[in-house]
Amino acid sequence: MRLNQVTVPVTDVPRAISFYLRLGLTQIVGSPHYARFLCPDGGSTFSVEKAEAVIPGIVVYFECADLDHDVKIFKSRGIVFDSDPALQQWAWREARLRDPDGNRICLFSAGENRISPSWALNPPRVYSADGDDAPAEKT
Repeated sequence: MRLNQVTVPVTDVPRAISFYLRLGLTQIVGSPHYARFLCPDGGSTFSVEKAEAVIPGIVVYFECADLDHDVKIFKSRGIVFDSDPALQQWAWREARLRDPDGNRICLFSAGENRISPSWALNPPRVYSADGDDAPAEKT
């Protein structure tokens, strides 16, 4: 299984398109009620969908190869940040912001800690044939 996209609700699709283009995403689909973007790296997509109201609850994480450089570029494009890049206790550097509807966004750089932090489960847990969560079997 591979994650294709995350879709967030927005009240104003054209305003959201402008914001996500300034974040460096490339628009590949558009309608009055929906827009989908290709992320700059990795082939994943991100989309926005028209909603009557938005109740922010999720955080969308976008990984950056050079977080400080990217934040500087985005600020020059008028993007406002809630927090500048800072090292977190889980060994990720993160900068936080919100889209025009208040959807929370985290730009981060994590290196090896993205998938293999020192506290990672070894072996990882998977859904087993008997219906229980179980450690992955080594092959």
